[in-house]
Amino acid sequence: TAPAPALTAPDLPSRTFPAACASPILWLVAVLILSDNSARRSDPMRSLWLIAVLGAVLTAGTASAQTRPSAPPPGPYKPVAIVLPKPMDDPSFTAFRKDLAAAADKKDRAALARMVVAQGFFWERENGDGADKKKSGIDNLAAALGLARNDGGGWDMLASYADEPTAAPNAQHAGALCAPADPAFDAKAFEALLATTHTDEGEWGYPVSDGIDVHSAPQANAPVIGRLAAAFVRVAPEATANVPSYLRIITPEGKAGYVSVDSIAPLGNDQICYVKNGGGWKITGYIGGGEPQ
Repeated sequence: TAPAPALTAPDLPSRTFPAACASPILWLVAVLILSDNSARRSDPMRSLWLIAVLGAVLTAGTASAQTRPSAPPPGPYKPVAIVLPKPMDDPSFTAFRKDLAAAADKKDRAALARMVVAQGFFWERENGDGADKKKSGIDNLAAALGLARNDGGGWDMLASYADEPTAAPNAQHAGALCAPADPAFDAKAFEALLATTHTDEGEWGYPVSDGIDVHSAPQANAPVIGRLAAAFVRVAPEATANVPSYLRIITPEGKAGYVSVDSIAPLGNDQICYVKNGGGWKITGYIGGGEPQ
C-alpha cells in the first residue's frame, strides 16, 4: 500500500486575498472592523478572518468576469481533506496574547510598543517589504494595522489577532511564528482539484470546524441538507447589494447549499508574526496588504 501523501500547510504565493479576487467568484475582503465589540470577543473567528465577507461583486466583478473564458458550471468534485491547526500549547504565549488583548482594548500604544521588536520588523506585502527600516517596530506595526484610523478599526483588528490561539512557523523568517495558522493539506491534491474544476484558489474555502450545517436556503431555520467535512469546499456567492449572513457553496456532490458566512475561511489570510526571545514574546512582523501608506 502506497503511503498517504503528507499533509502540510504550503507557503502561498500571496497571503493577501485581493490577489485571488481575479477569480470569477469574488470574495470581498472588505470588512476590517466590527462595530459590535462584544460580538468580536465572543466570535474571534469572524473578525480575525475580517469576516471574510463572501459576496459577488456588483458591477465591477461582472465586467471583470466577462473578460475571462467561461468556466464549466459547478459540479461534483473530489474533496481534498484538511487538518485544522491546533492552538499553541505554550502558557507564555497565552499570557502574551492576554496582555496584547488588554493593550488593544485600551488602545494603549505605549504598552503595545513594549510588545513589538524595536528593530528588524518585517512587513511582507505583494510588492515586497513594506517596512520602513528607518522607523521603529511599533511605527511599522501601526502603519500595517492602521492604528491611527479614527474609527479604531486597526485596534479592533489587533484585538482579533490577540484572540487567535494558533500560529505556525514561517519559512521566510527563521524563528517567527505567524497567526492565524493555515490548515494542513495535500498541496498536489489541491492543485489537481483546481485543474479538474477549472478554478483558482480564490473560489475555495475551508470550514472552520468539522460538521458545519448546510442549509437549503440562506436562513438559519432552513432545512439542513448536509454537513461539511473537514475538506475544501467550493464557494459560489450570489450577487447581493448587502453584506450576506449566509454563503452559497457547492458540496462535493455538486449540490448547492448555504452555510453561515463566518463558518468558511479563505486561504491566505493576513498574518501577524511573533518571535520568542529570552522566554518572552514580541511581535516581529506582519504579512498582508495592510493600510495604504
